[in-house]
Amino acid sequence: MNAILSEFLFLLLLVVINGAFAMAEMAVVSSRQGRLKKLAEGGDRRARAALALAESPNRFLSTVQIGITLVGVLAGAFGGVTLAGEIAKWLQGVEALAAYAHAIGVILVVVAITYLSLVVGELVPKRLALSAPEQIARLVAGPMNRLSRWAQPVVWMLDRSSGFLLRLLGAQEQTGRDVSEEELKVLLREGLEQGVFFKEESEMIESVLALDRLPVREIMMPQPKIMWLNQDDPHEVVWHKIVISQHSYFPVYQGNRDHLVGIVSVKALYANLAAGIPVKLADLATPALVVPETQRVIQLLETFKQSGKHVALVADEFGVIVGLVTLNDVMEAIVGDFESPQERLKPAAKRRDDGSWLVDAMIDLGELERVLPGMQFDAPEERDYHTLAGFVVSQFGHLPCEAETFETQGYRFEVLDMDRHRVDKVLVTRVPGSP
Repeated sequence: MNAILSEFLFLLLLVVINGAFAMAEMAVVSSRQGRLKKLAEGGDRRARAALALAESPNRFLSTVQIGITLVGVLAGAFGGVTLAGEIAKWLQGVEALAAYAHAIGVILVVVAITYLSLVVGELVPKRLALSAPEQIARLVAGPMNRLSRWAQPVVWMLDRSSGFLLRLLGAQEQTGRDVSEEELKVLLREGLEQGVFFKEESEMIESVLALDRLPVREIMMPQPKIMWLNQDDPHEVVWHKIVISQHSYFPVYQGNRDHLVGIVSVKALYANLAAGIPVKLADLATPALVVPETQRVIQLLETFKQSGKHVALVADEFGVIVGLVTLNDVMEAIVGDFESPQERLKPAAKRRDDGSWLVDAMIDLGELERVLPGMQFDAPEERDYHTLAGFVVSQFGHLPCEAETFETQGYRFEVLDMDRHRVDKVLVTRVPGSP
């Protein structure tokens, strides 16, 4: 019986060694390299060793695999030959089991090794590694580095053999780990659930990640909302336009809008007035920065940085100015809209007592989808309009007149007011009987 106990303890020791290898592997693989780099930069030598293992995993993983394989083979051989034999001898003293002693001994050893290997050799060590990967990686980095050097000849042979087989199979070895945007979003959600990030921080980071897909036309001020200034207009007319528009930047033209002079800012105008200098738009206008409407917002940011400008005119494929975009529009794409007090007092869509909606035709279609339940417009890349006015014109196929109506998706749209050649106000009502 003492022999069985001592051999079982030796077998348990082998399983514990197997667990140590499994824990080391999981800790190094799952540790965050950013955290290890921060510790290493602070002078932590253990973190520097763990980082070296994480950045070049081939030698480390080969060493771990050698250790796990050798321990597994040794445990199986020892258990099957020695421990099973001892158990069989002990069972032969029981008359009813004597005929089956060897088979029972082998079965007991297999079950015990399997159970211990799963619990002590795999599950518990790996859970420990996942609970504190960086700390455990720092602890095991030194011993694993020394073991890797001792096993270098075998590791070299295994590395070359596995590389040769991968080339035969047409597979390419990964030289580094690529982090995808989806992985970052998963980490953000996990951080939000654990209280590491505030909800607003998570939303802003996701908005920043989307800038490389967001075209400028989605954030620009559309052309009908731009207030143009004629450099030949008298001072009173110019200031009247500036005051009623409440904008900060104005395109300046001469004669007609095809002859663009530049862009002038309210700040420049006020500076000249304060200095007592006569205001001349032609002198104050700076050359306009023009960007295509298909340019991505992340590229627009780079354009702003290189040019030193914070405002740009947006042109379509034919060179026609279709909008104006500022650095403030980019910020709103990241953190959300900044509504002025006037915008709060004059909502783009107002619900009336009878349940209908009085809507400003320049409302963004994304905002209108939030206002009207069940309303769904085509994806931005599938349409050539961005506002309700453009949607109305596309439905009619011509410039509508006041009181013209159409129905779609359970809603009736009626043109209430036209501002010359532009749809200004639309009345939206639910069609009776629609779901």
